[in-house]
Amino acid sequence: MPHPIERLSNGIKLVHKQVESQISHFGVLINAGTRDEDENHLGLAHFVEHTAFKGTTKRNGGQIIRCMENVGGDLNASTSKEETYFHVSFLTEDAERAIELLADIFFNATFPEKELEKEKDVILEEINYYRDTPTESIFDDYESLVYENHPLGRNILGTKKSLKSLHQNVIFDFIKNNYTLNNVVLSYVGSNSLAKIKRYCEKYFSVKSLQVSDNKRLPFTTYQKRELLKHKNTVQTHIVFGNIAYSLSDDKRYPLLLLTNLLGGPGLNTRLNIAIREKRGLAYSVEANYTSFSDSGLITFYIGCDPQMKDRCLDVAYKEINKIRKEALGTLQLHYAKRQLLGQLAISNEAKLNEMISLGRSALFFDEIETIEEAVSCFNSISANDLIEVANEVLDIDQFSLIMYGKI
Repeated sequence: MPHPIERLSNGIKLVHKQVESQISHFGVLINAGTRDEDENHLGLAHFVEHTAFKGTTKRNGGQIIRCMENVGGDLNASTSKEETYFHVSFLTEDAERAIELLADIFFNATFPEKELEKEKDVILEEINYYRDTPTESIFDDYESLVYENHPLGRNILGTKKSLKSLHQNVIFDFIKNNYTLNNVVLSYVGSNSLAKIKRYCEKYFSVKSLQVSDNKRLPFTTYQKRELLKHKNTVQTHIVFGNIAYSLSDDKRYPLLLLTNLLGGPGLNTRLNIAIREKRGLAYSVEANYTSFSDSGLITFYIGCDPQMKDRCLDVAYKEINKIRKEALGTLQLHYAKRQLLGQLAISNEAKLNEMISLGRSALFFDEIETIEEAVSCFNSISANDLIEVANEVLDIDQFSLIMYGKI
């Protein structure tokens, strides 16, 4: 069934999907992230997400935490390059409590300076954690390499230096400019009816009008192949390589998702895992990922291996990638590639929190919601020639950027 986008009386978008469950999920999704920060305030979007829970005009930080935890709910948030999410999972009977709490945080967060200073120390420890975890930090460094001198290349956490510049007035300016009518979506998945959820949202989210933002994002148009070898005292060598890819609105993202899953998705039967790990025992960890942004995209391949095996791993990976550019999948191969991806999509949507975020994210960027049935139809329509075309556009090894961590 389609999931129409409703609007509250003040214009805020609302997405609702009714499912039979004891648990419901509600989120406030904001089309604002790291790429929307001022270059003098790196890490600001993430800092706002952290500190919004530290107090409102009617609650202190402890009361915010206890509001849902006292009834078994789970309050959380996250930040990406382009979005910020505040969300709560809860027993369906507590829907009004959950919606009122997120509205209070969204409209009334006070960001007390004393709490801001304490949270800076927390985020500094988060930065240190990522620096000590090469399997995490290498992806951040790879994005910074590919999107060099562009907002998409900014680290979500910011830097130790930039954190010092983040204060209450900077936060309120960021919220005023980015938490705007055209940048906000409310999303609900659970067993409460649309009428009930819309009534609660009207009660708590229509109390204030939001301005409309005309902020324009700087498009990324200057990709150049880059390489970076970084000496680190690690036992393994860690390698990430790949290329820019299709944006969130490009129909070719469907065949690219299928190719990414075929080459290095979560299954053990991916081509790179079989060729590198199962057949030759060259590496423990092999994966591929595709991330789409509003106006760009990135496909990445990761290998963690013994330093002496890094050249062989890359050689085998490149041969497999070249093979998929030249040899069309047979009918049966294509059938099972689709079945595997669609099965993973269905399993992911069984986690209704994921589905709530996915529906809301769709509403952030488009005027209609893509249903799971529509996505299935798009994947089923992919031909072997579609895969060849996309592979030759995106998986050109001569255009790959590469970053390597280890004893180099």
